[in-house]
Amino acid sequence: MKEVCVTSFKKSCGPLYPIVIFFLFNLILLSLSRIGLSLWQADRVNAVDGWFPLLLQGVRIDVSSLCWLFAPAIILACLFAGKNGAGRVATLLIRLWLTFSSVFIIFMEFATPAFIETYDFRPNRLFVEYLVNPKEVFTMLANGHLAALILTPILTALFAFLFWKLSAKVTQDLYFPKWRWRPLLFIVVAAITFIGARSSFQHRGINPAMVAFSSDPLVNSLVLNSGYSVIFALQQMKDEDKSSEIYGKMDLSEVVDVLKQARGRPESDYISATLPTLTQNQPTYQGKPKNLVIILEESLGAQFIGTLGGLPLSPNFDQLAQQGWLFDNLYATGTRSVRGIEAVTAGFTPTPARAVVKLSGSQNGFFTIAELLGKQGYHTSFIYGGEKHFDNMASFFYGNGFQQIIDEKDYQDPKFVATWGMSDEDLFDKADETFKRLHQQGQPFFSLVFTSSNHDPFEFPEGKIELYEQPQATRNNSAKYADYALGYFFKLAKQADYWQDTVFLVIADHDSRVYGSSLVPIKHFHIPALILGEGIEPKRDSRLVSQIDMPTTLLSLIGVGGNYPMLGYDLTQAADPNRALMQFDKTMAYMRGDQVAILQQDQPVKGFRYDSASSELTPTDIPDEMKKQALAYALWGSYAYKRKLYRTEENLTK
Repeated sequence: MKEVCVTSFKKSCGPLYPIVIFFLFNLILLSLSRIGLSLWQADRVNAVDGWFPLLLQGVRIDVSSLCWLFAPAIILACLFAGKNGAGRVATLLIRLWLTFSSVFIIFMEFATPAFIETYDFRPNRLFVEYLVNPKEVFTMLANGHLAALILTPILTALFAFLFWKLSAKVTQDLYFPKWRWRPLLFIVVAAITFIGARSSFQHRGINPAMVAFSSDPLVNSLVLNSGYSVIFALQQMKDEDKSSEIYGKMDLSEVVDVLKQARGRPESDYISATLPTLTQNQPTYQGKPKNLVIILEESLGAQFIGTLGGLPLSPNFDQLAQQGWLFDNLYATGTRSVRGIEAVTAGFTPTPARAVVKLSGSQNGFFTIAELLGKQGYHTSFIYGGEKHFDNMASFFYGNGFQQIIDEKDYQDPKFVATWGMSDEDLFDKADETFKRLHQQGQPFFSLVFTSSNHDPFEFPEGKIELYEQPQATRNNSAKYADYALGYFFKLAKQADYWQDTVFLVIADHDSRVYGSSLVPIKHFHIPALILGEGIEPKRDSRLVSQIDMPTTLLSLIGVGGNYPMLGYDLTQAADPNRALMQFDKTMAYMRGDQVAILQQDQPVKGFRYDSASSELTPTDIPDEMKKQALAYALWGSYAYKRKLYRTEENLTK
């Protein structure tokens, strides 16, 4: 009886039988994976009462994914598969396609837990970006996620073998319709496949925004499958010059008008009809221009800084904070190092696209403070302990004003070498050596010094700190070592001649592991920023500010004026920005005071109130003016990149 049913089902499916079997098999695998991941994150699923929509919409996404993925096999089966020579070739191609597609699906699911553990999302654009840097990523996985690194390829290979065997079995003894019926079969099946792939009769087909149902981004990402999430991210990367259009539309002229009104600067400050945000700027400090050093601390969020209410891991920073200008209420623009780099070196607003450090259209002629300072006689450098090409940094820096890059190849006899390069102590030794040499030559300098020790897998030299916890290689211990190395550097700097002529900014690129159940986990965008140097008045500044306010403020502090397109505030002036911009994957938050506008893909702007004590976002009404400002800030970066508006007049021809 069983054999009769199987034969009857196989006959009714005809040449599509292998595809139907693989479709159902993969649908079950994806559902089991989603259930397993959801049970792992059950507390967060329960918190949003999400089991029913998660599983139901998950099946919908899986059906759509499999329809798109198996479409080539469906075309071959309907139009070419048969018992003749060409038909057997088509059947072999179908086997290969079904096996390859299924291996891709299962590999992505196996890779998902480690990715969620690190980024609090399913694999997305970051997964693809990290593949460009296999050396660093492989070493990081080997040291920090060894089980995932070993098990994922083994299990994937096992399933590849099983899929290939299954494909051989299900392509035997198939039933084929007469050739005259093939066109009709193709039309019917193609129509069903297309409807399944779109999963919607609306103007747009299904997308992640359509199945998002909760305020928890992780839960929303669990609705997807990881193969779909990565392919969708790849598709969006092709349209990065207009990435912010997912939030809504506003003409460039209106965007500029809204931003100008929000900044409150007089119209006379704007000096170009071609570059709408280009302004003329005079520094507050009027003495001999000073050197500038930006120390960009890897992943050192406010949660690790005692004086900002974090864990007691920062005795050196806390002590330095009493000697300089500390910002209590400063927020990062994103969650990646390159996002922090674009903010502190270019003052560029965040977008849903990759940071401009990585985009092809910003590799030269794009404004940075290195370009501005280089034209005023400064030596400009980037000092790093790792590989300069990581995250495309070398190309961006060399093309936009940085004259020298020091990376891992330039260190002789380092004290400690980790996955991501030299230890922070080695980095600061190199920085101190470089600054002394330049100062002795009478050369003013600007340098971006980028640490790396506070990064998964959290490797740093033994015996330097009293461990906060066991074992040594933890996030908290690594943050404490980063603070130790920072104190080490400032002991060197204060003993050097360049100290009295230099302004230093210590600032994080982003927090470590930005996660949470809110649409945007604002708590994890809070980062430290401290300005130090001879003549810097010690104070704590409670104004709500953004990373993009740092470069404008620093130029004013070192006595350098000029024309530039940055939207950040000069915080040496009395102005209170009272705003912060935060990009969290495809979601953007615009915060003013305790009010927050949240922009999501293909959805109207939502208003919230942020309680810093509980870190909770509560839905509330916000002014229409604020919603408009949020959209203008969100759109500006894409407009500026696409239309090459973020430059100086000297670079208009580049």
